[in-house]
Amino acid sequence: MTRSGGAIFECRPGQPAGAHPGICIQALVPRTWFRPLVLAGLTALIALNWSCGTVKDICNCLPYEPDIADYRHAAKHVPLPNTTPVEISVATILSWPQTPILPPTAPRFGRELQLFHVAQAYLQNASINTADCDIHMEISATSDRKAPRVVIETPVDAEYCTARKNIQQQLAQHGFTLDYTHGGDLPQALPAQVTGLAFEDFEHPQSRGSPEVATLWELHPAIVTLAP
Repeated sequence: MTRSGGAIFECRPGQPAGAHPGICIQALVPRTWFRPLVLAGLTALIALNWSCGTVKDICNCLPYEPDIADYRHAAKHVPLPNTTPVEISVATILSWPQTPILPPTAPRFGRELQLFHVAQAYLQNASINTADCDIHMEISATSDRKAPRVVIETPVDAEYCTARKNIQQQLAQHGFTLDYTHGGDLPQALPAQVTGLAFEDFEHPQSRGSPEVATLWELHPAIVTLAP
């Protein structure tokens, strides 16, 4: 815990290797007698969310970050359209021009309205971002650990529950545990295919994802399936 003036900060421990970093919850609280009550409430909230880590149901997650704090939240949380996807490669996504700044409430536009399919990719990283409960994954064109990566996100929304359970089970078959307390780089990259909507984020590779993430473009929402 740290203090600055009348502000109190409660910071969560760091995430597993390769996962998103933790954040701080700030409560602007005057220096009064009820500060211990506020701290107790914050402690209870953090404990509640950490308790999710003991639940193996990957669809049962309570985000500890409010929707309003999530960049372009409404644009991310949409169903996949029932249309024929355009076939692309990881290299295609890496080549898309990036927009320097997009407003945090910007709706989907242009390329972001198109459904894409990547038939050949390698899954390098998988974890759960407990801030928003999305499954964060990273793919590359080759199995090389240092190859440039693209972020793939499967939201916590109910329509993606089956996809979330499927990737969890498929990774378990390879000896990799994906839940609220386990995740990060896979011991060995696994062949995979992805179907999803293009989405331009702003937070990585500067502050989200591994150092190998090489573009702000993602497929989000998206579904990942490992090769047999």
